[in-house]
Amino acid sequence: MTGAPPHAPAGPLTVPLPPASGAWREGDPPGERRWVSLLAPLRLEAGGELPGVRLAYETWGRLAPDASNAVLVLHALTGDSHVSGPAGPGHPTPGWWDPLVGPGLALDTDRWFVVAPNVLGGCQGSTGPSSVRADGVRWGGAFPFLTPRDQVAAEVALADALGIDRWALVVGGSMGGMRALEWAVGHPQRVASLLVLACPAASDAEQVAWSHVQLRAIRDDERWRGGHYHDAPVGEGPHRGLGTARRLAHVTYRTGAELGSRFGRAPQSGEDPWRGGRYAVESYLDHHADKLAHRFDAGSYVTLTEAMSSHDVGRGRGGTAAALRRVTARCLVAGVDSDRLYPLARQRELAAGLPHSDALRVLASPYGHDGFLLETEQVGLLVRELVGGV
Repeated sequence: MTGAPPHAPAGPLTVPLPPASGAWREGDPPGERRWVSLLAPLRLEAGGELPGVRLAYETWGRLAPDASNAVLVLHALTGDSHVSGPAGPGHPTPGWWDPLVGPGLALDTDRWFVVAPNVLGGCQGSTGPSSVRADGVRWGGAFPFLTPRDQVAAEVALADALGIDRWALVVGGSMGGMRALEWAVGHPQRVASLLVLACPAASDAEQVAWSHVQLRAIRDDERWRGGHYHDAPVGEGPHRGLGTARRLAHVTYRTGAELGSRFGRAPQSGEDPWRGGRYAVESYLDHHADKLAHRFDAGSYVTLTEAMSSHDVGRGRGGTAAALRRVTARCLVAGVDSDRLYPLARQRELAAGLPHSDALRVLASPYGHDGFLLETEQVGLLVRELVGGV
């Protein structure tokens, strides 16, 4: 370096301490959530069963008398059931796909009955590590290993409870895409149309490696306590490890070009990277880490990340090619051209294995993996291509 940045050192950061877990808890405002409880224990792919399963979900629109207009929307890793609507009591963030769901939008709620569950193992109302077991103790680190098939099995029970035998459309991106694909392969008779976004047929070694580093960061946090931290005082959760995991994950969600154009090598305003301060891009990652600690649960992050690493639609089905031949739904598979977490080549492979020609679509975006969340106009066109609409 030839000279120090011209800014003075920054003072100490002052941010509110997060709770031990950002999970929704009994007694919190329900917001727009509803719940379904499974009548029988859920048998798990890895062995054993999970008793007392409950799924939180939200809906928009009205179910037709013949239940023919139901659409299932499946969220990604740190998403939840709040696909559309403002932030408010019970909902720490606004809807993550607001531009897609509502009257006159791609998922027109004057036409479609849209259902979005919080995934099994999550932390916004569904059974997960932060949940209380029948014996009155939180699951914590004793929560069992889940796969996407287990999560879909719970969602099948939700569909049954709502009287939905067949979805007009199942749509999901990233982790949600894994479950959408499992729906179409494992329950082909129940899926009329399928939209898979930014998701492979199976997680590969590099994706598992990224996940392993994140899991290691959380488990190496001294406040992890083997996953049994949920009732610790404010500020005493494994936030350091969760924050490191989130920072790393967020880098994989975006692109070097986008980060460079937004931040370059600029210091954070009022801080000097040469004297203990941060670059603007570091402040950006810190901000996302802090936000997550206030609204998410480290145990759910571990459970869901492990489930994503286990994703392999061909496991136990004679391999990927044989599994994909089970699909009967009308399909579109869309990749983001700048995605470095699940590169476009993986969606190309997935689309080629489906028993339908011309299934691949490309989302043009500078945002990388997060393009499936941000390029809502392009995603909306794909929804309309599958299910019609203006």
